[in-house]
Amino acid sequence: MSVRSILLDQPDSADNNVEEATFGAEAPEKIKQVLETALLTTQEPLSVNALKKLFDNQINAKQLSGLLEELQQSWTDRGVELVQVAGGWRFQAKIEMQPYLNRLDAPKTPRYSRAVLETLAIIAYHQPVTRGDIEEIRGIAVSSSILKTLTMRGWIDQVGHRNVPGRPALFATTQHFLNDLGLRALDELPPLEELDSLLETDAKTGALPLPDDEAEPESTMHDNESD
Repeated sequence: MSVRSILLDQPDSADNNVEEATFGAEAPEKIKQVLETALLTTQEPLSVNALKKLFDNQINAKQLSGLLEELQQSWTDRGVELVQVAGGWRFQAKIEMQPYLNRLDAPKTPRYSRAVLETLAIIAYHQPVTRGDIEEIRGIAVSSSILKTLTMRGWIDQVGHRNVPGRPALFATTQHFLNDLGLRALDELPPLEELDSLLETDAKTGALPLPDDEAEPESTMHDNESD
């Protein structure tokens, strides 16, 4: 059965032509129901291109985007909201619902050192950067474990090499990083000054481990550049 026949609730026929598909008055609601089901049952954001596959690519991106926005509006007064992030569209609990959800299963928030978060901030705001760039900005060596932690978390990735002697690796943030922050693009990042202030506050309150536990000896700084 073709998408057209599903949407029109009619039997399929050999002469159905996708170019001639015209949806009845109830079709938009049917489409939104399909979109809603797909987005509520997936773990990862779905892009418009991925969502088009639900309808055998018979609905164009502009139509889908419009229907997604309508669906988003219909969930405005609920505890769950439909949002658009870098990876596409997804349903998520509203932030004001989190205290209630925590009573069921309190999340074990990962604790990252100040060194890890500073390195992440440098990569996010100066990308693509080499390990040497990060060390120059921080004024201290960057251990392999910091970059490994951020890579394993899926927040950064190696995106190439700088065309200089030694060809050091270039690092940049990932789409997963933006998804986790609920952002659609890097230009939605808060000002760097605000992030620095937040990190300093966390460090003073003891929320983060001491930074020196992940710093490498000064003598290893230049040797790490080509890693």
